[in-house]
Amino acid sequence: MDALLSLLPVTPSQFALMFAGVAAAYVIFGMAGFGTALVAGPLLANFVPVATIVPLLALLDFAAATTSVARDVRHASVGELRRLVPAMVLGSLLGAVVLLRSRPDALLLLLGIFAIAYALYSLSGFRPHRALPPRSAYAFGTVGGVFSALFGSGGFIYAIYLAGRLRDKNDIRVTQSTLIGLATFTRAVFFLVAGVYADTGLLASALLLAPAMLLGTWAGRRITLALSREAFLRLVALVVLASGAVLVLRYFAS
Repeated sequence: MDALLSLLPVTPSQFALMFAGVAAAYVIFGMAGFGTALVAGPLLANFVPVATIVPLLALLDFAAATTSVARDVRHASVGELRRLVPAMVLGSLLGAVVLLRSRPDALLLLLGIFAIAYALYSLSGFRPHRALPPRSAYAFGTVGGVFSALFGSGGFIYAIYLAGRLRDKNDIRVTQSTLIGLATFTRAVFFLVAGVYADTGLLASALLLAPAMLLGTWAGRRITLALSREAFLRLVALVVLASGAVLVLRYFAS
């Protein structure tokens, strides 16, 4: 343990704050299946280089998603995954092309505005009489993949689709966690090939923050089990609203 602590790029008191922030972030993940970057990202940026935050959270998100799916795998909607995953992969490729060839700042603002508008609509209490059609998975999956590649912020796009398709809150949560697990696994492989994980400080941080991730995910799951479907959907809408607000702030701060 002392050897690991010596590798950290922060002091023990700073690490304690990081641990608490990561635990809180994974309470949100355990409840909604996404949203860790929203809570943990701004806090971690005060203590570690911004360039290490995405690779660090990729490791923790993949582990959290794997834990969640392994525990409740029967709730994952295979049909929705079959529709969403190919579109998500295509969107990720398109997003990578956009990132290499242009400055996608305007897209960041549009995404934030869309997220805020959807969240306010959802919180209004209005409900359409019909669920989203299955073919809409291709649009939501592609858009989610694009914005995941561009900004690491596509998780709530999948959440919007799943909330409009699935009735059971645990089906929504576990299917969402499966999508996030697949996306972060791909991202982690990319970072591995690029040599990012040769940084021993990053790996030590991930290992020492893993208990915070496990604790938060467990607590979030327990909270979700006690919620009604309506309360769960309100929670998802609030996380989407916060995600949109953060994206808009990022646009005006850049």
